[in-house]
Amino acid sequence: MKIIVPMAGRGSRLRPHSLTTPKPLIPIANKPIVNRLVTDIARILKEPIEEIAFILGDPAFFGDDVVNNLEELAESLGAKASIYRQLNPLGTGHAIMCAEPSLSGPAVVAYADTLIRADFDLDPAADAVIWTKQVERPEAYGVVKLNEKDEIVELVEKPQEFVSDQAVIGIYYFKEIGDLKKELQFVIDNEIINGGEYQINDGIKRLMAAGNVFKTGTVDEWMDCGNKNVAIDTNNKIMQFMITDGSDEIKQEPKLSNATIIEPCVIDPSVVIKDSTIGPNVSIGAHTIIENCTIKNSLIQKSSSIKNATLDEAMIGNHVKYDGDFTKISIGDYTIME
Repeated sequence: MKIIVPMAGRGSRLRPHSLTTPKPLIPIANKPIVNRLVTDIARILKEPIEEIAFILGDPAFFGDDVVNNLEELAESLGAKASIYRQLNPLGTGHAIMCAEPSLSGPAVVAYADTLIRADFDLDPAADAVIWTKQVERPEAYGVVKLNEKDEIVELVEKPQEFVSDQAVIGIYYFKEIGDLKKELQFVIDNEIINGGEYQINDGIKRLMAAGNVFKTGTVDEWMDCGNKNVAIDTNNKIMQFMITDGSDEIKQEPKLSNATIIEPCVIDPSVVIKDSTIGPNVSIGAHTIIENCTIKNSLIQKSSSIKNATLDEAMIGNHVKYDGDFTKISIGDYTIME
Protein backbone atom coordinates (compact mmCIF):
# COMPACT_ATOMS: atom_id res chain seq x y z
CA MET A 1 0.00 0.00 0.00
CA LYS A 2 1.12 3.55 -0.78
CA ILE A 3 0.00 6.92 0.59
CA ILE A 4 0.08 9.95 -1.73
CA VAL A 5 0.11 13.27 0.16
CA PRO A 6 -0.27 16.53 -1.83
CA MET A 7 0.83 19.37 0.47
CA ALA A 8 2.19 22.12 -1.78
CA GLY A 9 -0.30 24.82 -0.72
CA ARG A 10 0.80 27.55 1.66
CA GLY A 11 -2.40 27.64 3.75
CA SER A 12 -3.45 31.28 3.34
CA ARG A 13 -6.43 30.90 5.71
CA LEU A 14 -4.06 30.05 8.58
CA ARG A 15 -1.91 33.15 8.29
CA PRO A 16 0.15 34.50 9.99
CA HIS A 17 1.20 31.02 11.18
CA SER A 18 1.59 29.60 7.69
CA LEU A 19 3.75 32.51 6.47
CA THR A 20 6.90 30.88 7.85
CA THR A 21 5.79 27.27 8.48
CA PRO A 22 4.05 25.15 5.82
CA LYS A 23 0.51 24.53 7.01
CA PRO A 24 0.86 20.71 7.13
CA LEU A 25 3.82 21.16 9.50
CA ILE A 26 1.92 23.32 12.01
CA PRO A 27 1.58 21.29 15.21
CA ILE A 28 -1.70 20.05 16.62
CA ALA A 29 -1.14 18.85 20.21
CA ASN A 30 2.60 19.25 19.56
CA LYS A 31 2.73 17.02 16.47
CA PRO A 32 2.57 18.32 12.86
CA ILE A 33 -0.78 17.94 11.09
CA VAL A 34 0.71 15.76 8.35
CA ASN A 35 2.31 13.42 10.92
CA ARG A 36 -1.01 12.87 12.67
CA LEU A 37 -2.93 12.42 9.40
CA VAL A 38 -0.55 9.90 7.85
CA THR A 39 -0.19 7.93 11.09
CA ASP A 40 -3.97 7.71 11.48
CA ILE A 41 -4.42 6.56 7.86
CA ALA A 42 -1.78 3.87 8.35
CA ARG A 43 -3.66 2.70 11.44
CA ILE A 44 -7.00 2.58 9.60
CA LEU A 45 -5.58 0.63 6.65
CA LYS A 46 -4.29 -2.14 8.94
CA GLU A 47 -1.65 -3.23 6.44
CA PRO A 48 2.01 -2.39 5.76
CA ILE A 49 2.79 0.92 4.05
CA GLU A 50 5.60 0.51 1.52
CA GLU A 51 5.88 4.09 0.27
CA ILE A 52 4.65 7.57 1.16
CA ALA A 53 4.88 10.10 -1.66
CA PHE A 54 4.85 13.73 -0.54
CA ILE A 55 4.16 16.46 -3.11
CA LEU A 56 5.73 19.70 -1.88
CA GLY A 57 5.85 23.25 -3.21
CA ASP A 58 8.72 25.67 -3.72
CA PRO A 59 11.96 24.42 -2.07
CA ALA A 60 12.46 27.94 -0.69
CA PHE A 61 9.42 27.35 1.54
CA PHE A 62 9.34 23.54 1.75
CA GLY A 63 13.04 23.23 2.49
CA ASP A 64 15.42 20.58 3.81
CA ASP A 65 13.94 20.71 7.31
CA VAL A 66 10.52 19.80 5.89
CA VAL A 67 11.99 16.99 3.79
CA ASN A 68 13.87 15.63 6.82
CA ASN A 69 10.67 15.61 8.92
CA LEU A 70 8.76 13.75 6.20
CA GLU A 71 11.53 11.20 5.70
CA GLU A 72 11.54 10.52 9.45
CA LEU A 73 7.75 10.19 9.41
CA ALA A 74 7.84 7.63 6.61
CA GLU A 75 10.65 5.71 8.31
CA SER A 76 8.64 5.56 11.57
CA LEU A 77 5.92 3.72 9.62
CA GLY A 78 8.36 1.35 7.92
CA ALA A 79 7.90 3.08 4.56
CA LYS A 80 10.05 4.69 1.90
CA ALA A 81 9.62 8.46 1.49
CA SER A 82 9.42 9.84 -2.05
CA ILE A 83 9.61 13.61 -2.44
CA TYR A 84 8.08 15.40 -5.44
CA ARG A 85 7.50 19.07 -6.24
CA GLN A 86 4.48 20.95 -7.57
CA LEU A 87 6.03 24.28 -8.51
CA ASN A 88 2.90 25.70 -10.17
CA PRO A 89 -0.48 25.65 -8.32
CA LEU A 90 -2.44 23.96 -11.11
CA GLY A 91 -4.92 22.00 -9.00
CA THR A 92 -5.46 18.76 -7.12
CA GLY A 93 -5.27 16.54 -10.19
CA HIS A 94 -2.04 18.19 -11.31
CA ALA A 95 -0.57 17.78 -7.81
CA ILE A 96 -1.17 14.02 -7.89
CA MET A 97 0.38 13.73 -11.35
CA CYS A 98 3.55 15.39 -10.03
CA ALA A 99 4.09 12.07 -8.21
CA GLU A 100 3.67 10.10 -11.47
CA PRO A 101 6.52 7.61 -10.82
CA SER A 102 4.77 6.46 -7.62
CA LEU A 103 1.29 6.07 -9.14
CA SER A 104 0.95 2.31 -9.35
CA GLY A 105 -0.70 -0.34 -7.20
CA PRO A 106 -3.10 0.23 -4.28
CA ALA A 107 -2.86 3.70 -2.77
CA VAL A 108 -4.55 6.29 -0.60
CA VAL A 109 -4.56 9.96 -1.61
CA ALA A 110 -4.85 12.32 1.38
CA TYR A 111 -4.71 16.12 1.39
CA ALA A 112 -2.73 17.27 4.42
CA ASP A 113 -5.02 19.96 5.82
CA THR A 114 -7.47 17.85 7.81
CA LEU A 115 -7.50 15.22 10.55
CA ILE A 116 -9.84 12.28 10.97
CA ARG A 117 -11.00 9.60 13.38
CA ALA A 118 -12.23 6.42 11.73
CA ASP A 119 -12.09 2.64 12.03
CA PHE A 120 -13.38 0.44 9.21
CA ASP A 121 -12.33 -2.20 6.70
CA LEU A 122 -11.92 -1.39 3.01
CA ASP A 123 -14.68 -3.00 0.92
CA PRO A 124 -12.97 -5.68 -1.24
CA ALA A 125 -15.69 -5.26 -3.89
CA ALA A 126 -14.80 -1.60 -4.42
CA ASP A 127 -12.39 -0.32 -7.04
CA ALA A 128 -12.11 2.87 -5.01
CA VAL A 129 -13.29 4.42 -1.75
CA ILE A 130 -14.05 8.06 -1.06
CA TRP A 131 -13.96 9.02 2.60
CA THR A 132 -17.02 11.03 3.63
CA LYS A 133 -18.56 12.61 6.74
CA GLN A 134 -22.24 13.16 7.44
CA VAL A 135 -22.87 16.91 7.65
CA GLU A 136 -25.80 19.11 8.64
CA ARG A 137 -25.49 21.58 5.75
CA PRO A 138 -24.59 19.54 2.64
CA GLU A 139 -25.19 22.54 0.39
CA ALA A 140 -21.90 23.97 1.71
CA TYR A 141 -19.84 20.96 0.61
CA GLY A 142 -19.04 18.64 -2.24
CA VAL A 143 -21.15 15.53 -1.64
CA VAL A 144 -21.53 12.03 -3.09
CA LYS A 145 -24.69 10.68 -4.75
CA LEU A 146 -25.38 7.00 -4.05
CA ASN A 147 -27.42 4.37 -5.89
CA GLU A 148 -29.53 1.61 -4.34
CA LYS A 149 -26.37 -0.50 -3.84
CA ASP A 150 -24.72 2.33 -1.84
CA GLU A 151 -22.26 2.85 -4.66
CA ILE A 152 -21.12 6.37 -5.51
CA VAL A 153 -22.46 7.33 -8.92
CA GLU A 154 -21.87 11.08 -8.91
CA LEU A 155 -19.92 13.87 -7.23
CA VAL A 156 -21.96 17.04 -6.72
CA GLU A 157 -20.36 20.32 -5.65
CA LYS A 158 -22.44 22.43 -3.21
CA PRO A 159 -25.88 21.12 -4.29
CA GLN A 160 -28.74 23.58 -4.00
CA GLU A 161 -31.22 20.69 -3.84
CA PHE A 162 -30.66 17.72 -1.52
CA VAL A 163 -28.49 14.98 -3.00
CA SER A 164 -27.05 13.40 0.14
CA ASP A 165 -25.57 14.49 3.47
CA GLN A 166 -22.24 12.68 2.89
CA ALA A 167 -19.54 15.31 2.32
CA VAL A 168 -16.25 14.50 0.58
CA ILE A 169 -13.35 15.20 2.98
CA GLY A 170 -10.36 14.86 0.63
CA ILE A 171 -9.14 11.32 1.32
CA TYR A 172 -9.44 8.58 -1.33
CA TYR A 173 -8.44 4.92 -1.79
CA PHE A 174 -7.76 3.37 -5.20
CA LYS A 175 -7.26 -0.37 -5.64
CA GLU A 176 -5.09 0.54 -8.64
CA ILE A 177 -4.04 4.17 -8.64
CA GLY A 178 -2.55 3.67 -12.10
CA ASP A 179 -6.15 3.82 -13.36
CA LEU A 180 -6.53 7.29 -11.85
CA LYS A 181 -3.18 8.31 -13.36
CA LYS A 182 -4.41 7.33 -16.82
CA GLU A 183 -7.59 9.41 -16.47
CA LEU A 184 -5.80 12.40 -15.00
CA GLN A 185 -3.34 12.30 -17.89
CA PHE A 186 -6.34 12.48 -20.24
CA VAL A 187 -7.67 15.45 -18.24
CA ILE A 188 -4.36 17.29 -18.56
CA ASP A 189 -3.76 16.37 -22.20
CA ASN A 190 -7.23 17.60 -23.14
CA GLU A 191 -7.05 20.68 -20.90
CA ILE A 192 -10.18 19.80 -18.93
CA ILE A 193 -10.06 22.69 -16.48
CA ASN A 194 -12.46 23.63 -13.66
CA GLY A 195 -11.93 26.72 -11.56
CA GLY A 196 -8.76 27.39 -13.53
CA GLU A 197 -7.19 24.11 -12.38
CA TYR A 198 -6.93 20.39 -13.15
CA GLN A 199 -9.11 18.65 -10.55
CA ILE A 200 -8.98 15.13 -9.13
CA ASN A 201 -12.79 14.99 -9.48
CA ASP A 202 -12.55 15.05 -13.28
CA GLY A 203 -10.34 11.96 -13.19
CA ILE A 204 -12.72 10.26 -10.74
CA LYS A 205 -15.74 11.05 -12.91
CA ARG A 206 -14.04 9.39 -15.87
CA LEU A 207 -13.37 6.29 -13.74
CA MET A 208 -17.03 6.16 -12.73
CA ALA A 209 -18.12 6.50 -16.36
CA ALA A 210 -15.86 3.55 -17.21
CA GLY A 211 -17.69 1.38 -14.67
CA ASN A 212 -15.34 1.48 -11.70
CA VAL A 213 -17.16 0.78 -8.41
CA PHE A 214 -16.79 3.56 -5.82
CA LYS A 215 -17.90 3.08 -2.21
CA THR A 216 -17.89 5.40 0.81
CA GLY A 217 -15.70 5.11 3.87
CA THR A 218 -17.40 7.10 6.61
CA VAL A 219 -15.29 8.78 9.29
CA ASP A 220 -16.43 9.41 12.85
CA GLU A 221 -14.68 12.77 13.11
CA TRP A 222 -13.51 15.19 10.45
CA MET A 223 -11.42 17.97 11.95
CA ASP A 224 -10.38 20.98 9.93
CA CYS A 225 -7.19 22.94 10.54
CA GLY A 226 -7.96 25.69 8.05
CA ASN A 227 -7.95 28.75 10.28
CA LYS A 228 -7.06 29.78 13.81
CA ASN A 229 -10.42 29.07 15.42
CA VAL A 230 -10.93 25.60 13.96
CA ALA A 231 -7.27 24.71 14.56
CA ILE A 232 -7.73 25.44 18.26
CA ASP A 233 -10.95 23.40 18.32
CA THR A 234 -9.13 20.51 16.62
CA ASN A 235 -6.26 20.87 19.10
CA ASN A 236 -8.77 20.44 21.93
CA LYS A 237 -10.44 17.42 20.32
CA ILE A 238 -7.15 15.63 19.68
CA MET A 239 -6.23 15.94 23.35
CA GLN A 240 -9.57 14.42 24.33
CA PHE A 241 -8.88 11.52 21.96
CA MET A 242 -5.45 11.08 23.55
CA ILE A 243 -7.14 10.57 26.91
CA THR A 244 -9.54 8.03 25.40
CA ASP A 245 -6.66 6.20 23.72
CA GLY A 246 -4.43 6.28 26.79
CA SER A 247 -1.74 8.03 24.77
CA ASP A 248 1.64 8.67 26.41
CA GLU A 249 1.75 12.06 24.65
CA ILE A 250 -0.71 13.41 27.23
CA LYS A 251 1.56 12.48 30.17
CA GLN A 252 4.54 14.76 29.62
CA GLU A 253 5.91 16.61 32.68
CA PRO A 254 7.18 20.19 32.21
CA LYS A 255 9.32 22.07 34.73
CA LEU A 256 6.88 23.64 37.21
CA SER A 257 7.39 26.37 39.83
CA ASN A 258 4.28 27.44 41.73
CA ALA A 259 2.20 26.34 38.76
CA THR A 260 -0.96 24.29 38.23
CA ILE A 261 -1.81 22.14 35.20
CA ILE A 262 -5.50 21.42 34.52
CA GLU A 263 -5.77 18.40 32.23
CA PRO A 264 -5.88 17.67 29.41
CA CYS A 265 -2.74 19.39 28.21
CA VAL A 266 0.13 18.35 25.96
CA ILE A 267 3.28 20.12 27.16
CA ASP A 268 6.82 19.33 26.07
CA PRO A 269 9.01 18.32 29.05
CA SER A 270 11.49 21.12 28.24
CA VAL A 271 8.82 23.79 28.91
CA VAL A 272 9.26 25.97 32.02
CA ILE A 273 6.10 27.22 33.76
CA LYS A 274 6.20 29.65 36.69
CA ASP A 275 3.43 31.24 38.77
CA SER A 276 0.77 30.17 36.30
CA THR A 277 -2.35 28.10 35.76
CA ILE A 278 -2.37 26.19 32.48
CA GLY A 279 -5.33 24.29 31.03
CA PRO A 280 -7.54 22.74 30.20
CA ASN A 281 -6.88 22.08 26.49
CA VAL A 282 -3.47 23.71 26.08
CA SER A 283 -0.55 22.45 23.99
CA ILE A 284 2.90 24.00 24.44
CA GLY A 285 5.92 23.25 22.25
CA ALA A 286 9.53 22.68 23.29
CA HIS A 287 11.69 25.30 25.05
CA THR A 288 8.83 27.72 25.71
CA ILE A 289 8.75 29.69 28.97
CA ILE A 290 5.44 30.64 30.61
CA GLU A 291 5.44 33.10 33.54
CA ASN A 292 2.57 34.68 35.51
CA CYS A 293 -0.11 33.48 33.10
CA THR A 294 -3.54 31.92 33.01
CA ILE A 295 -3.97 30.01 29.75
CA LYS A 296 -6.71 27.68 28.50
CA ASN A 297 -7.96 26.36 25.14
CA SER A 298 -4.79 27.50 23.39
CA LEU A 299 -2.03 26.33 21.06
CA ILE A 300 1.49 27.60 21.71
CA GLN A 301 4.44 26.47 19.60
CA LYS A 302 8.20 26.25 20.23
CA SER A 303 10.79 28.53 21.83
CA SER A 304 8.42 31.32 22.87
CA SER A 305 8.26 33.46 26.00
CA ILE A 306 4.80 34.30 27.35
CA LYS A 307 4.48 36.56 30.40
CA ASN A 308 1.67 38.32 32.28
CA ALA A 309 -1.04 36.94 30.02
CA THR A 310 -4.58 35.72 30.41
CA LEU A 311 -5.29 33.73 27.26
CA ASP A 312 -8.26 31.79 25.96
CA GLU A 313 -8.55 30.51 22.37
CA ALA A 314 -5.09 31.82 21.56
CA MET A 315 -2.71 30.53 18.89
CA ILE A 316 0.94 31.55 19.20
CA GLY A 317 3.77 30.63 16.83
CA ASN A 318 7.46 29.87 17.30
CA HIS A 319 10.08 32.23 18.80
CA VAL A 320 7.43 34.71 20.02
CA LYS A 321 7.98 37.18 22.86
CA TYR A 322 4.67 38.20 24.40
CA ASP A 323 4.00 40.35 27.46
CA GLY A 324 0.53 41.80 27.68
CA ASP A 325 -3.16 41.55 28.52
CA PHE A 326 -4.80 40.56 25.21
CA THR A 327 -6.96 37.42 25.16
CA LYS A 328 -8.02 35.76 21.87
CA ILE A 329 -4.79 36.37 20.00
CA SER A 330 -3.23 34.81 16.92
CA ILE A 331 0.48 35.60 16.69
CA GLY A 332 2.84 34.25 14.03
CA ASP A 333 6.51 33.28 14.31
CA TYR A 334 9.15 35.73 15.59
CA THR A 335 6.59 38.30 16.81
CA ILE A 336 7.59 40.52 19.75
CA MET A 337 4.86 42.18 21.85
CA GLU A 338 6.13 43.83 25.02
